[in-house]
Amino acid sequence: MRITTAEKAVEEINSGDHVFIHSAAAIPQVLVNAMTARHAELRNVHIYQIHTEGTAPYCKQEYEESFSVKAMFVGPSTRKAVQDRSSSYIPIFLSEVPGLFRREIIRLDVALISVSPPDKHGFCTLGPSVDVSVAAAEKARLVIAQVNRHMPRTLGDGVIHTDHIDLAIEANAPLPEVAPPPMTAAYKAIGQQIAEMIENGSTLQMGIGGIPNAVLTFLEGHKDLGIHSEMFTDGMLPLVQKGIITGALKKKHPGKIVSSFVIGTKKLYDFLDDNPQVAMLESDYVNNTDVIRKNPKVVAINSAIEIDLTGQVCADSIGKNIYSGVGGQMDFIRGASLSEGGKPIIAMGARTSKGQPKIVPTLKTGAGVVTTRAHVHYIVTEFGVAHLYGKSIEERARLLTQLAHPEDRELLERESKNIYG
Repeated sequence: MRITTAEKAVEEINSGDHVFIHSAAAIPQVLVNAMTARHAELRNVHIYQIHTEGTAPYCKQEYEESFSVKAMFVGPSTRKAVQDRSSSYIPIFLSEVPGLFRREIIRLDVALISVSPPDKHGFCTLGPSVDVSVAAAEKARLVIAQVNRHMPRTLGDGVIHTDHIDLAIEANAPLPEVAPPPMTAAYKAIGQQIAEMIENGSTLQMGIGGIPNAVLTFLEGHKDLGIHSEMFTDGMLPLVQKGIITGALKKKHPGKIVSSFVIGTKKLYDFLDDNPQVAMLESDYVNNTDVIRKNPKVVAINSAIEIDLTGQVCADSIGKNIYSGVGGQMDFIRGASLSEGGKPIIAMGARTSKGQPKIVPTLKTGAGVVTTRAHVHYIVTEFGVAHLYGKSIEERARLLTQLAHPEDRELLERESKNIYG
């Protein structure tokens, strides 16, 4: 590992290269900014990434001849560029992204990563974002690291020796923080209903946002819950501290909190630091359906942008405009459905923040189906719970109509008769 400056390090990036950027809260922002500053010298650099916090200056429209972004999950920093078509989206399950790199379906020339400082044996870690980044660092021709003393040292698959890092810069900066959103009445109602569905000894998977955090606030009367989730946030910490999350009944990694990446506040990153209770593992393992199903009572809680009356779940786009990505939703919906006593749940408010219905007769033109109607089980809104598994199209339409906002139900009933009989 040769220590240099950010400007010197990114001189190794050439026009036409395929560059990976470390995920989520581990974005190496100093290296990213230095690479972007070379925009006048570079042409057709292909950037591959999943969701990243921080900023993505390479997405600016004026740099589209220099950088071509291909995101496998779209976040706020890349959304506008993808929707404007100056960047693009690769639909794929999170569990399969490492395989794209290892099988060289996507060939990587450079990996820009963030790491914790090396220990006395020369080992750094990928901190709160192991996910697809281990495979990227493993397969890239050149690995450039931003060594950051603010990066938590995490245990699991994300340990990397300095011998495997070609160039490094020392740049200390706090990690991007995402605070839990405020609790709304709808989130509270949804969270309370889901909490009632969770049994003692369940293994939980949940993402980021108001609904997962609301669920966690209603679990203080539970016992021996476990975590096997592609990600987790601050909402989990009180349950760990109170001895509610123990993982004692898990079959895979008992006693361990298993995750692939973490996004939250400094308090959460401090919890991760050198914590043997947390196993940060690659997403092709964490999101592997066969691994997930081995834990008992897996409760997978995922969200949706809209759901049609047959149970088709759109979770990656608003019509034809890509909003997020496939991510791990199907990995965990399927894994939970195969788990003994498992419950795959899609939870969402009945309306958007702008008052538009989220339960609709048919999906918008161009909308992407992430969870198919054959895979869907439980749907939860603030107005109730519907169990769709094994139900006919007509039965589903009736059940979902009752979960819609009361002012939307008459239209849904009428359209249901017209479309589904």
